[in-house]
Amino acid sequence: MEETPRSQETAGDPSTALPQLRPGRVFGRTGASSSGIPHRSDGRPPQTPRGARRPDPGGRLGTTPPVPGRPAFFSGRFGSAGPVGPFTPRGAFAVCAVLFTLVTWQVVAGGPLRNADERLGRDAFGCGPTGLTEFLADLGGMPVALPVLAVAVGYAVWRGHRARAVAVVLAMAAVPVLVIPLKLWIDRTGPLTAESGYYPSGHTATAMVAYCGAALLLRPRTGREWAMPVAVVLSAATGIGLVLRGYHWPLDVVGSWVLCGTVLALLVTALRWIDNRRAAGSGTDAP
Repeated sequence: MEETPRSQETAGDPSTALPQLRPGRVFGRTGASSSGIPHRSDGRPPQTPRGARRPDPGGRLGTTPPVPGRPAFFSGRFGSAGPVGPFTPRGAFAVCAVLFTLVTWQVVAGGPLRNADERLGRDAFGCGPTGLTEFLADLGGMPVALPVLAVAVGYAVWRGHRARAVAVVLAMAAVPVLVIPLKLWIDRTGPLTAESGYYPSGHTATAMVAYCGAALLLRPRTGREWAMPVAVVLSAATGIGLVLRGYHWPLDVVGSWVLCGTVLALLVTALRWIDNRRAAGSGTDAP
């Protein structure tokens, strides 16, 4: 049987009839046409031109090529959030607290660390020029360390950083509150004397908090990046001088370093909080 082929343009069969688009004309969903340039049904162009794209700020990952600058991970802004891990104030506090507990336990219990400490101390006593080691030991005395801190506190108050100055003064006041009860409780005998109360070292604690506290007051908005390295060197030199002169056992100094590390970690946290509050009140970034 011969079948007559159906025309594809039969008016009654819409399933087989395909719309015939004319060249140069595009139909939107509303049926409106445009001349050669494709448009969306809402009138917007189908794609934002490359020149109008805005990359992520700072050249972060995921920006449209070409990336203008380095990713934020490698840029200087990454450091603005502060170090990570044990070098945050919270991490430093935890590490110093654990170390202080370990050292104190060895001193009180007479463990192997204390035995090694006393052997090292006996070998170190008297080493170095007497005048130099005496000078280094005196850096931790109140007549030397406290005036340095007082100058930094006065400078901070003059610059309008009164809250920061008060925080540092409170940290300095916490040193005898912490050190004196520990000296009385542990009651460790000194290296070259029968007297006791040598752990932890008060001179070392005074030097560390005074010099590092002064450095923290000098740094904001002054560009004095040398202040903290100098404070660390002075604190270390004080401890070395005390050991070489025979005023303290090495663990007396180490115990003070880690104890004051917890104090300084809390101080840094307090100063950051003060800076953030000050910045929020003035509408500017914290220093």
